[in-house]
Parts: sequence; structure tokens; C-alpha cells
Amino acid sequence: MAGRVVVTGASSGIGEATVRLLRGRGWDVLAVARREDRLRALADETGATWFRADVTSDDDVAALRAHVESTGPLHALVNNAGGAFGLDSVEAGSVDDWQRMFDVNVLGTKRVTAALLPALRDGAEEAGVADVVTVTSIAGHVAYEGGGGYNASKFAEHALVAVLRLELAGEPIRVVEIAPGMVQTEEFSLVRFGGDQARADAVYADVPGPLTADDVAESIVHAMELPSHVNLDLVTVKPVAQAAPHRVARGALAVRRP
Repeated sequence: MAGRVVVTGASSGIGEATVRLLRGRGWDVLAVARREDRLRALADETGATWFRADVTSDDDVAALRAHVESTGPLHALVNNAGGAFGLDSVEAGSVDDWQRMFDVNVLGTKRVTAALLPALRDGAEEAGVADVVTVTSIAGHVAYEGGGGYNASKFAEHALVAVLRLELAGEPIRVVEIAPGMVQTEEFSLVRFGGDQARADAVYADVPGPLTADDVAESIVHAMELPSHVNLDLVTVKPVAQAAPHRVARGALAVRRP
């Protein structure tokens, strides 16, 4: 069923790819992000509508809620906005970086979900089902050195999703978590390393086939388009070359025989 969906973090990466795929499948998409210029360009290209909002702002999220509720029921929410800042130890890590990660990854997800649940309930009554899909990370399931702040925020986001699923039990609202591993996008690692392009490029150097934003978008949309009685609680998506956050094969993959 193609309905009306809000996608946060829609100006780049996984969010942008998800908007494109949903529009291609006939969904009515409201793309949400901070960068108005990129939203306008995406809307012009895809036919999506857009709304400029920062998920770390209470006022922006309240305005988003008012806009959504004034324009009809909502059938799905894709909580994609998020980010990583720094790769330092717990001892050396910046408290400001940790605070930024918690605000966008955890509190941003809470703000938007809480704000849009009334419209999602309207959509569920209309269509028989609604979806809350949250993009977390395998960093929310497996810790790794240097990941302290990002691990902590994504573990918390994973817990938020699990609690929400319990709280909505008995309602026709599916709660889905998509947890990607290594995804090579234009901005994720570049932002994490404060604009250091060489350091960002090194993350993916010689890794055969890291995930793309389109790969993750496919998983998101697949979960949304399954029959209404099917809920993919947790989907972990990694490239074949990645066994764990801290275990990535570099160089060509080859069969090993005993």
C-alpha cells in the first residue's frame, strides 16, 4: 500500500535515497531536513513535498506536527535523521560531541515520533496499518573502540524503539528498526571526522562492496510494503565484507578452504 510518509534527514544519504525510492513506488512523501536548498532540489526532481525542520528543535518539530496534521492522515514515518561526531575514546571524547549525538539520534527520534503519532493513528484507522521505521545502526548492538558516544546514543535509540513497540502493542502500528552496518555515503564519515576527507576516505579504502544508501532504502521500503500483519522488528544490513563494526575485510573476497 502506497500512502503518505514523512522521511527525516532527507537532504542526503539514506534519507534522500529513501525519498527517491518511495516516490518511485507511488508514495506521497514529505521530505524533512535542515537544508532547504537541498530539499527544494529533491522535491523538484522527485515530486516530493518538503518541510524544513531541525529534529533537535522543539519549535521546529511542533511546526512539523502542525503542518502534517493540517494536510491529512499519515501512514508512515521514517526516522532517519542522525549522525556521528568523532571517533575518540570514552576518556578523551568531547562531551559536546556526545551531547550532539544524543540530541539528534535519541531525542530527535523521540521528538518526531511523539509529535507524529496522532497523525499516524489517523492513518492506521484509514488504511488498517501505519509504520514507524527508525534507522539506527549496528553500533547500537555491538560496541567498538572509539565508538563510545555513537555506541551509547545508538544503543539508546535501539532501546527507545523496543519500548515504543511494547507501548503500541494492540494498535495497528508497526515499529521497525533498520540497523545498517558500513554504508558509504557522501557525508557520514566526512561529518564524523570534521571535514577531513582523507580520513573519511580511509574508512572505505579497499573494502569490497560497502553498502550504498540505495541498499538501505530498499530495506526500509521493503519493510513498509509487506502485508499489514507482517512486522520486521529488526533488520540488520551489512556488506558481506563486514562481520562486525570492528571486523571489516579489505581486499578481494576469496574462498578459504580448510
